[in-house]
Amino acid sequence: MYPAKPSDPEPAPVTGFPVGGVPGAPAASQWSSGLFDCFDDCGLCCLTCWCPCITFGRVAEVVDRGATSCGASGALYALLAYLTGCQWIYSCTYRAKMRAQFGLPENPCCDCCVHFCCEPCALCQQYKELKARGFDPDLGWELNAQRANAGGAAMYPPAAQGMGR
Repeated sequence: MYPAKPSDPEPAPVTGFPVGGVPGAPAASQWSSGLFDCFDDCGLCCLTCWCPCITFGRVAEVVDRGATSCGASGALYALLAYLTGCQWIYSCTYRAKMRAQFGLPENPCCDCCVHFCCEPCALCQQYKELKARGFDPDLGWELNAQRANAGGAAMYPPAAQGMGR
């Protein structure tokens, strides 16, 4: 008698939520632009070099799904820059959030190193990634959500909900 031939294992069921969700968006596993492609958009590059708090605030509002405003995030970024010079610690947390939301790799090195070594390039890359995925950070979260609802596309999976008290 021959031993039983092992059958192909069944694939694991798909669980969780899809990432990205915008038709025509880049693959979830890669950044849409390189870290040093910041010079491709001269206006964004200049804005980020002279007023990084504006670019950061716009990115933070969309990444936080409107939980924080562009103004509040940008003001906190500017305050940290003025008082400590360590605003990159704050901004690298938003890079990590964005990577988690879109399934992006930690390239070319860890988030903190990217923001410490080249803060303006990192902010430009994050801004451009949101644009490539169908968001317009200039509009803020509410107008992006309205545009997505009008088009019938889901921008993000629903937020996890817990039982309230």
